[in-house]
Amino acid sequence: MSEQQKKDPVDRMTEAYEQMLERVDGILEQAEKSTLPTLRRSLDQARERAVELNELTREEAEKLTGYLERDMKDAAAFLVETGNEFRDWWRFDMQLIEQRLLEMFANVADRTRVELERLADRAREASSYHTGEVTGPGTLVCEGCGKTLHFHKAGRIPPCSECRGTTFRRVDSKAD
Repeated sequence: MSEQQKKDPVDRMTEAYEQMLERVDGILEQAEKSTLPTLRRSLDQARERAVELNELTREEAEKLTGYLERDMKDAAAFLVETGNEFRDWWRFDMQLIEQRLLEMFANVADRTRVELERLADRAREASSYHTGEVTGPGTLVCEGCGKTLHFHKAGRIPPCSECRGTTFRRVDSKAD
């Protein structure tokens, strides 16, 4: 059994989420002077690299790719609808966020904004979050009882501690 496989599965998936985001950021950064690749193509390349390096199984890499794409589309929808900054989307003090993750997330979202704006309408409909999935930093609200969950870094979504609900959505800052 490899050292990577011995790690706690939740920690392994959380680390892999951040590694995959870092790879997408790197792919977009390298391509900045040439043709801008689509978010989907960048995510696919990052997914394949994680599988090639045996960091994740194909199934795990597919799940994380979906989680990253969902988070980026959710961020884009927020930015398009509100014109606010990322700190408003995350809904807590930016000092609590690891600077490296903030920069990568912002870079990916900024460089793919045109593509993400086009997808924003569809993203609003498909941006539900479920127990067991991995999400990036931000605040989620339980669909069942309204309890909030705060993620200061990537992490696995637990069941709601109030009602044991398993479906969540991002907090809408306009509802405040």
